[in-house]
Amino acid sequence: MAELIIHSEKIKENIQYLSRYFKTQNIEWSLVTKIFSGDKMFIANVLTKDVVGCVTSVGDSKLSSLRYLKKAFPKLKTIYINPPALVRVDEVIDCADISFNTSITTIKALNAAAKRKEVVHKIIIMIELGELREGIHLEDIAAFYEAVCDLSHIEVVGIGSNLGCMFGVEPTEEILVQLALSKTFIFETFHKELKFISGGTSITLPLLENGLVPKDINHFRVGEAAFLGICPLEGEQFKGLHKDTFELHANIIELIEKNITAGGDLTTTTKAISSGSKNKERPQKSYKAILDFGLLDVDKDDLEAEDDFLFVGATSDMVVIDVGNNQTASGGVKYCVGDKIKFSLNYIAVARLLSSKFIHKVYL
Repeated sequence: MAELIIHSEKIKENIQYLSRYFKTQNIEWSLVTKIFSGDKMFIANVLTKDVVGCVTSVGDSKLSSLRYLKKAFPKLKTIYINPPALVRVDEVIDCADISFNTSITTIKALNAAAKRKEVVHKIIIMIELGELREGIHLEDIAAFYEAVCDLSHIEVVGIGSNLGCMFGVEPTEEILVQLALSKTFIFETFHKELKFISGGTSITLPLLENGLVPKDINHFRVGEAAFLGICPLEGEQFKGLHKDTFELHANIIELIEKNITAGGDLTTTTKAISSGSKNKERPQKSYKAILDFGLLDVDKDDLEAEDDFLFVGATSDMVVIDVGNNQTASGGVKYCVGDKIKFSLNYIAVARLLSSKFIHKVYL
């Protein structure tokens, strides 16, 4: 079984580093935990009490994850970072102290659920600033706020935006100023001071470092930088964070010299990559290694191998690579059955591998 190596101490150091950094910037932040989907072993090894104690809150898009986090850390503030489904409003009230919202209908349902449970539920209104994800239009903010601000068991505690997640719209000072101005507009129109202006994520960290984030943006939601040490805009390391926090170690389960190209009539049921056209000058055979993970576990495009080889194809549970003549520069045998091939991973790869029940997790 392939192994996902998780460097727990490095991740914990990243989270603690970010906590200190945000404190110097006078910004509250939420650790976005959706990468590990509420995995109990991950929480036990990484989200220890000393780590949880240095974050203001956690945010997640899975109610099951928030439910477990709430059970493990009853005093931890939790944020549901997706607009809730109407059929899940009771669960949202139970699991989340705050939720992101864009629907008046849903907020009224949350109000009714909170009233039944005799609690006040806090919400952040999300505003669309170009990413075409969740968010109401800027011009609708007054009517939207007026429709929900006086509900008996709802408290509007902030506004927010989401950039860079779906289409990769780059956050800029000009875009974030629009969010900051919305806070000013609500204060001047309704005489309401909002606590949170949630406009920052991992992708916004370089702007913050360069002093380009408006001072009214006082809340960040960070996952990728905390767990992988990078800013996703350029994939570069942020300050002193660790990047080498996760690795995939796959086992070679077969290594045989085979034809360069597949033979027979090809179907469209597999994910294969052409090894090139046949010609007399090119060897007609090469060594193919089969690795013990597949498409159900992770997409090869989200992996980066330590060595240089060709991905031949993949099935649900196997990946085939072409290792050429399988020789080292000095003429020795390069790979054998039982050897491990190591891969570094991006955020999506880590999230999928952590969710896969077919990948063994090793905590270091």
